[in-house]
Amino acid sequence: MDDETDRSMPARDRLLRAAAALFYDHGIAGTGIDTIVARAGVAKKSLYNNFASKADLVNQYLEVRHAEWLGLYARRAAVAETPLDHVLAVFDAYRDHAEFAYEHGFRGCGLLNAAAELAAGDIGRQAVRRHKEEVEALLAAPLVGLAGGDDARAARLAKRLAFLLEGAMARAGLEGQSTLMHDARAMAEEMIISDMPEAR
Repeated sequence: MDDETDRSMPARDRLLRAAAALFYDHGIAGTGIDTIVARAGVAKKSLYNNFASKADLVNQYLEVRHAEWLGLYARRAAVAETPLDHVLAVFDAYRDHAEFAYEHGFRGCGLLNAAAELAAGDIGRQAVRRHKEEVEALLAAPLVGLAGGDDARAARLAKRLAFLLEGAMARAGLEGQSTLMHDARAMAEEMIISDMPEAR
């Protein structure tokens, strides 16, 4: 349902939904408060009743994006049967993210796009860094068993896979489609089996 016509949602949710669409499509700096409240269909006062500032709204948006991705991953992980499947579930979740029905097309990772606009040391950049660290940890966890409990070996491969994932997302964002995410998944599988033949 469109944000502009769904009046059954609480104002806070409508504001977050409107901000999410606008920040992703036009950037944080390119999106003004007036545009957000107009799309959400609320009074400007409602924004300041729910968020301390635009910066607070941005931070809440980043948390929502993080939770959204975790939801995609959880659905993929729930049907994963092997450690290899669990690693590839991370790639599948990113592909799912790329295949959302975005209003103006896929533009890459919304969290990294936002971080690129924020000043060094900004709390929002810290939130994005925590998200990326959590993704790398999700890649590493199933690799530990495949590496015979060798945490360092699993961590090294997880870092390589994380770099592959981020590079693929950046390129997919430039192309505006998920094809490269399919390619990255296949590359990841090859890397894992090459490094850990027991993953077959």
